[in-house]
Amino acid sequence: MTGTITHDPPHAAGGRQGGPLIVTEDTELLDDLLRLCAAAGATPEVHHSVPAVSAAPASPPGAGWPGGWEAAPLVLVGDDAARRVRGTARRRGVVLVSRDQDDPGVWQRAVEIGADHVLVLPDGEQWLVDRIADVAEGVGRPALTVGVIGGRGGAGASTLACALAVTSAREGLRSLLVDADPLGGGLDVLLGGETAEGLRWPAFAASRGRVGGGALEESLPELHSLRVLSWDRGDCVAVPPPAVRAVLAAARRRGGTVVVDLPRRIDDGVAEVLAQLDVGLLVVPAELRAVAAAGRVAAAVGMVLRDLRVVTRGPYDSGLDDREVARLLGLPLAGEVPVESGLLRATDGKRPPGASARGPLARFCREFWDRALVETGGGAA
Repeated sequence: MTGTITHDPPHAAGGRQGGPLIVTEDTELLDDLLRLCAAAGATPEVHHSVPAVSAAPASPPGAGWPGGWEAAPLVLVGDDAARRVRGTARRRGVVLVSRDQDDPGVWQRAVEIGADHVLVLPDGEQWLVDRIADVAEGVGRPALTVGVIGGRGGAGASTLACALAVTSAREGLRSLLVDADPLGGGLDVLLGGETAEGLRWPAFAASRGRVGGGALEESLPELHSLRVLSWDRGDCVAVPPPAVRAVLAAARRRGGTVVVDLPRRIDDGVAEVLAQLDVGLLVVPAELRAVAAAGRVAAAVGMVLRDLRVVTRGPYDSGLDDREVARLLGLPLAGEVPVESGLLRATDGKRPPGASARGPLARFCREFWDRALVETGGGAA
């Protein structure tokens, strides 16, 4: 069981913040909290009462913050220690933890110490693991997450997705490219990394609950200064929607940008991805048949994603231009993907889409990121 008393704890600033401060003398409760910290990948500092600001850390080196009540990114106060904490300077990010499901007095004690939340174990374990992992990872502004989907087959969505990710990485942002289409050709091929070491989607098929953002990033292949989550060349493995949700949530927590290449088939797993996107780009060749097909895709995607924009690609059928395509689809226009000479010959991985910083495709992507990052206030590296 969890409950909110006053307000949510503040978001941690970017960078690793270390583990929480635990204040308790209850050995059974401490064992539970240490176990949950381990599950979240955090090293806590443990005290029996409120530590002084100048107190030396009791935890092993690497906890990541100096001792003290006010310095900890998160404070877990055992119910047994509530009276000892009473009168301490109020701060945000305090959780009162109890193991007694039937004690109504815990709420009053939480108010007395200024706790944000009351948590009763074991019901609230997953919530607490998530919160501990957030502070351990230094969660700040989530990544600006952009999905790219073709209005029809061969629209060039994968090329644009790669170019966006390559451009983002070149601009110095933490960048992740996610291949959400198990039946596609594989984005790692476009980047020349099909044999690169690192995990692919099937490795996450059994994921349940939270996936660590730092561990995810470090486990993926690094190509052209960005991380790539793609598919392997074995049998097609179904990744359950909860695993898709956990993996993409972990990617977003790292900040920077996440670009997702989406299939046109909207199943439960793709719906989980759509729910976490900030912006969707629908790539539409400027042909009447492609516009008609894109209308069906837009209708399905729009049921989940609010911010869907059109990106046109020439050459144009007679009577069509970029604004007319957007008008026919009833969607805002994000721009026109320029034709880049030699792009098809360059997709051998050595020079992936967007690799030429002065090329028209890279300029389009850079201008898109400039606008999108301003609109959302994102872009933390």
